[in-house]
Amino acid sequence: MKLGLGLYHDMLTPDYVRFAKQAGATHIVAHMPGEFTRDANMVSTSDDGTRGFGVARPSDPIWTYEGLRDLKAMINAGGLELVALENFAPQHWYDVLLDGPRKRAQMEHLKSILRDMGRVGIPIMGYNFSIAGVWGRVEGPFARGGAVSVGYENPSQPPIPNGMVWNMIYDPDLYDAENPKGTVAPVSSDELWRRFSEFLAEMLPVAEEAGVKLALHPDDPPLPELRGTARLVHTPDGYQCVLDLSPSPANTMEFCIGTLSEMPGGDIYEIVDRYSRTGRIGYVHFRNVRGTVPYYHETFVDEGDTDMLQVLRLLRGNGYDGVLIPDHTPLMECAAPWHAGIAYALGYMKAAITLIEAEAR
Repeated sequence: MKLGLGLYHDMLTPDYVRFAKQAGATHIVAHMPGEFTRDANMVSTSDDGTRGFGVARPSDPIWTYEGLRDLKAMINAGGLELVALENFAPQHWYDVLLDGPRKRAQMEHLKSILRDMGRVGIPIMGYNFSIAGVWGRVEGPFARGGAVSVGYENPSQPPIPNGMVWNMIYDPDLYDAENPKGTVAPVSSDELWRRFSEFLAEMLPVAEEAGVKLALHPDDPPLPELRGTARLVHTPDGYQCVLDLSPSPANTMEFCIGTLSEMPGGDIYEIVDRYSRTGRIGYVHFRNVRGTVPYYHETFVDEGDTDMLQVLRLLRGNGYDGVLIPDHTPLMECAAPWHAGIAYALGYMKAAITLIEAEAR
């Protein structure tokens, strides 16, 4: 198993790559959309007021062949490998999610991104097929020692204003949080699965030809409906429905231990055991939580409800040899809260992987 680090868009710089190398990581997952860097010392994954995760960047050059090539070259120059991109920009596929008039053109653009990834040599595209996205998180001193983390505390759920999808603003002219110019219509489970099935049917042949795997993230928070729109993978059996849609080796999972642990009524160890036996995990988000929906809080990797060493034993025992990243982690009380929190998580993970590999020999 390999240790990786996910870097948000504004962190895709040589300095952060050197930090990842110094902390023992060998691989990078580039989280592409979103505005998560709020000041020099803090990164948060909770909502920023009514703007969600920010405004999509419609013409970001990083999505071109040259942009992806240069990104990979920069990471390689720091001694690491770029294993995955994470999340299409909402600007690139909002009508794929909404089944809107630009759907066909947007599908073709997504296919071109996969082809460019194949040309550059980026093997995995992580994505979250969700209209509401990751919404409703709050910040608080939820982790050990009062460390600031994020959680979900059953908030009221207003409808999604037009101009927003995936918890980001794709059309600033249309979006108005105070006086919405209409809202996104409710979407049923059957309708969302229809849209997703059509998406996979078109994208998987292109992904296979390009040598790229698509890796689907489970819904966080794992609720059957969020802001009036259905969700796909919100129960332990949800991933099986995804895998059953296509046996393609490009149809894989962005396997988030934290989100899977948030699902009520599930046994995280049975879930990990079951799905790691399929050989279709693209990569792993390795984080811990306390509680399940509709109330849970993220914790340090070693203090939540899940025995993360047991998770590693199951992954290793079932032949998983891919990348694990800490996803996100509580902020530590010091001059560099994010760096310290991530370094703690990476140190724990490196030691744990070493232990599990030694046990298996």
